[in-house]
Amino acid sequence: MDSPDIRIVLVAPSHPGNIGGAARAMKNMALSSLVLVRPKQFPHPEATARASGAADVLSGARVVESLPEALAGCGFIAATTSRERDQYFRVADLRAAAPRIIAESRRSPAAVVFGAERSGLTNEELEAAHVLLRIPASEAYPSLNLAMAVQLVAYELYRASGAAAAAATCDLVSAPLATAQELQQLYAHFAEVLDEIDFKDRTESGTHLMSRIRRLLQRAELDHNEANILRGILTAVQNRRRRAGVPPR
Repeated sequence: MDSPDIRIVLVAPSHPGNIGGAARAMKNMALSSLVLVRPKQFPHPEATARASGAADVLSGARVVESLPEALAGCGFIAATTSRERDQYFRVADLRAAAPRIIAESRRSPAAVVFGAERSGLTNEELEAAHVLLRIPASEAYPSLNLAMAVQLVAYELYRASGAAAAAATCDLVSAPLATAQELQQLYAHFAEVLDEIDFKDRTESGTHLMSRIRRLLQRAELDHNEANILRGILTAVQNRRRRAGVPPR
């Protein structure tokens, strides 16, 4: 069975044992790409001890300073959450989402992002994701240990990496999804044009317009060509305004 091109991304893990436990969980389920964003303690003897049998995964882990750096080059991105979120995020059951992640990873690198042990992922960090993953658990105590959460996700991905994922691949469009960097460039371009045309958030707080646009486009799962089309439209708007003698704001 071919190993899927999936990055396991841990954002600000505070306990080195969880990093080692995550590496071991990945090794169990044929995953090898581990990325650590601002780990509190790494490398560390406890991480090495907990990674028993998975020293290669641990030694190959990349350490980066930001989530965009960790997601560079990725297409489909999933993020884990244990809390209720507002309706603008798409939330999926882990088992239902796993075949899609596997299928996407066969076109371009995919990523599953996990937050810090105590605080999880912020809404800003979640905005990079196409889907949020929920792991069913007891309502009385739904919080999972970080390494345990990685183990469950890795298991479901391994389970989905057979015939079902191959069948799902047949339904995919040919163009790869826009990368995280391309989407960030699109969102920055959108914000620039909205400012130039003085299109403001008319809600009471006046702060959510770009967040809603971002989440709308994340749910649309733009491919590389579609992201370029939207940027072309935005550029045409800017050029038309300049020809009409309207200076940029």
